[in-house]
Amino acid sequence: MGRGDIKTKKGKITAGSFGKVRPAKVAKPAADKTVPVKKTK
Repeated sequence: MGRGDIKTKKGKITAGSFGKVRPAKVAKPAADKTVPVKKTK
């Protein structure tokens, strides 16, 4: 475990790769973009 272990965050930083442990971009929660629809009679 450490810089040589690609399964750890420190190892991924050293190797310059991304994955589950070290995501490339932090995923933001999806905003609710639904627009309320007015009902007409």
